[in-house]
Amino acid sequence: MSALTRRRSNLLTIGMLALLIYFLLPLFWLVVASTKTTGDLFSSFGLWFAGNVNLFDNIRDTFAYGDGVYGRWMLNTLFYSLVSAGGAAFLAALGGYGFAKYRFRGNGPLFGVVLASVMVPTTALAIPTYLLFSKIGLVNTPWAIILPSLVSPFGLYLMRIYAQDAIPDTLIEAGRIDGASEMGIFFKIVLRSLAPGIVTVLLFTLVATWNNYFLPLIMLNDPDLYPITVGLAAWSSQSVGGGGSTGELLALVVTGSMLSVLPLIAAFLLLQRYWESGLSAGSVKG
Repeated sequence: MSALTRRRSNLLTIGMLALLIYFLLPLFWLVVASTKTTGDLFSSFGLWFAGNVNLFDNIRDTFAYGDGVYGRWMLNTLFYSLVSAGGAAFLAALGGYGFAKYRFRGNGPLFGVVLASVMVPTTALAIPTYLLFSKIGLVNTPWAIILPSLVSPFGLYLMRIYAQDAIPDTLIEAGRIDGASEMGIFFKIVLRSLAPGIVTVLLFTLVATWNNYFLPLIMLNDPDLYPITVGLAAWSSQSVGGGGSTGELLALVVTGSMLSVLPLIAAFLLLQRYWESGLSAGSVKG
């Protein structure tokens, strides 16, 4: 190995370590801060533990505060995210397969509309969506969160690209020769081959819905329907604006934020093997 190559390798390693620290440092701070009381959050060094580890007391207080409303918010978030992610992944797989393997009038222009809609920020659509849903009586219901999350232009684009190479035309023709219907081919043959791509869209939508704040904020006014993002924001406002016992909410907000990250980490770890199989399949095709 030449000196220039070794120097580039060292610089790349240093750069990767810097990025790793950049992304993990906020998570580390969140874990450390969740072990502290509100007083320790301001009096002790932010990136290290205080003298007394208060993690389990904070977790207990977080679930007990407000008659256990945090647990309700967590269940709401889980419900919104799972239904939205599952529906969005299925619709993206269905649409992506259709765009990739069927030739119909308007295929190109319609897919161009999909690509253009990827550029539209979701926050720009929140107010029009609210006005539309208010007309049909869906505001302040779970459908106000789930239905907009089912539309994933990026997921449709991703599944179209993946289905283009993952599903051979000969496989579809073989199913037709055997007498299978088009929907039968999709459900019995195509879905299995698209599994890695579906999991990718599932995770993207799961994270986006789990972290969604602005849409639930304007759609929901019943605290029992809040997801974790809006609920913790309400607690944070109380901890900043209130006095006395409300000031103790800051430690619960930090602990609640730390707990809300754990399901996403678990989802990535559980579904990681599907990504690995997709990468292996892609390398064989290449």
